[in-house]
Amino acid sequence: MTTSSPSAAEHRRILRNRYGFGLGTLGRDAAYTMISLYLIFYLSDVLEVSDSVLGGVTVVLVVVRIFDAVNDPFMGVLIDNTRSRFGKFKPWIVLGALTSSVFMVLMFAGLGVGMGDLAFILTFAAVYLAWEITFTANDIGYWSMLPALTQDQAERERIGAFARICANIGTFTMVVAIVPVSNALADVVGDLATAYLTIAGAVVVLTLACQAVMVLLVEEDPEIPVREQRTPWRDLAPTIFRNDQLIAITVALVLFMTAFTTTVSFGIYYFKYVWGDEAMYAVFAAVLGVAQIGALVIHPWLSARFGREGLFRTAIGLVAGGYVLFFLTPTGQLALVVVAGLAIFAGQATIQLLMLMFIADTVEYGQWKLGRRNESITLSLQPFIYKLGSAAAAGIVGWTVIASGMSAADSHEDMTAAGITLVKTAMLLIPLALIVLSYIVHRRFYRLDATRYAAIVAQVRERDGAPTPSDEVQA
Repeated sequence: MTTSSPSAAEHRRILRNRYGFGLGTLGRDAAYTMISLYLIFYLSDVLEVSDSVLGGVTVVLVVVRIFDAVNDPFMGVLIDNTRSRFGKFKPWIVLGALTSSVFMVLMFAGLGVGMGDLAFILTFAAVYLAWEITFTANDIGYWSMLPALTQDQAERERIGAFARICANIGTFTMVVAIVPVSNALADVVGDLATAYLTIAGAVVVLTLACQAVMVLLVEEDPEIPVREQRTPWRDLAPTIFRNDQLIAITVALVLFMTAFTTTVSFGIYYFKYVWGDEAMYAVFAAVLGVAQIGALVIHPWLSARFGREGLFRTAIGLVAGGYVLFFLTPTGQLALVVVAGLAIFAGQATIQLLMLMFIADTVEYGQWKLGRRNESITLSLQPFIYKLGSAAAAGIVGWTVIASGMSAADSHEDMTAAGITLVKTAMLLIPLALIVLSYIVHRRFYRLDATRYAAIVAQVRERDGAPTPSDEVQA
C-alpha cells in the first residue's frame, strides 16, 4: 500500500499530540507516586501513628482502592456519554485535576491528628476516598484520549512512549527526591510533616501547569470513525466482558502490577531497615530511573525490530531474572543489587508501555466486535489494573511492616533475622510468582497481534464508511 505524506497542518497536529500529551503526565505521575508509594511511610515514620491506626489505615487503603478500581468502568461510561463543545475527555481531565489537587494537599495536612484513633481513621478515609474518585476522573479521561489521537500503531507507540518517559520522569523525580528533599526542608520549616505538606503543594502546582499545557495542545484525530451512540448503563458489563482480549490483558496485567507495585512500595523500607542506610535509596532510585527512561527512549526501535510479542517475552524474562538475582544477593553488595534493579526496572518500563498499547488496541477490537466505540470504558481498565494492584500491594506491605517488626523498629539494628527474611520474601519472592503467572495468562489468551489489529481496523473503516488514512504516519 502507498503511504501518503501528511499535510503541514496534520504534521503540526501530530507533533502537538505526541509531545503535548506526554508533558501532561509529568506532575500528575509525581503526585500519584507520592501517594501510592509514600503515604504509608508518611503515616508510619513521619506522623508515627500507632500500630492500631496503621492497621486501620491499611484496611482503608485496600478497601478504597478496590472500590475505586471497580468504580473505574462506571466513570468510563460517564465520560463516553459526555457531549460538550470541548469533547468528552477534556472536561473530566480539568475537573479531576483541580479537585484531586485539593484533596492531595489535605491528605498531607495531617487532618485528624490529635482527635483520637477512630476520628483520625475516619477523617483519613473520607479524604482519601475523595482523592481517589477525583483522580479517577482525570486519569480515565486522560488515558482514554490516547486511542482518539491516532489509529496508526507506530504513531500510537510514539505518543505512548513519550508519555511514559514523561510519566517516569515525574515518578522517579519523586522517588529520588523524597528523602533528601524532605529532610532538607525539615531543617528549614522545623519538622518532617510540614516538609511533606510543602512537597505536596509544589507537586500540585506542577500538576496543574502540565495539565493545562496538555489541554491546550492536544487535538483528537477527526478521521477516526465514531458512531454517536450513547452507552446505556446496562451495557457496561457486556462492553467489558464480551471484549475477551480486554479481559485477557487485564487479568495478566493485574498480576504483573500487583507484583511490581509491591516491590517498589517496599523500597524505602528495604534500604532503611534491611540495608541499613536510608540515604542509599535515593542513589538506587536514580540509577533505576535512568534505566526505565532509557528503555522507553529505545522502545520504538526495539518494537520495530523484534515486534511487540518478542519484546514482551524478553522483558518478562529480564524482570524475572532481576528478581532472582536481587533475592539471592547478600545485603551490602551494591553492585549486584544495582544490576538486579536495572533488569527489573528496564523490563518493567517496556512492559508498562506495552500494557498501554495492548489495552488501547482493544478499543478497535471492541468496536469491531460490538459495533460501538468505547474508549473511556476500555481504557478505564488501565487505572483499574493499577488500583487493584495497588490495593493488593498496600495489603501486603501494611501487613509486612507490622509483622516483620519494622513499625516498632527505629533502624536496621532493631530488626531480627526472621523479620528481614519476611521483608525480602514479601518484596521479591511473592512478586516473582505473580509475574510468572502473569506471563502464562498473557501467552495463553491474548491474541491481538499486529496483523489481526490491521485487519480489524480496515473492516471497521469499511463498515462505518470512514476514509482510509495513511498506513503509517512518519513525523
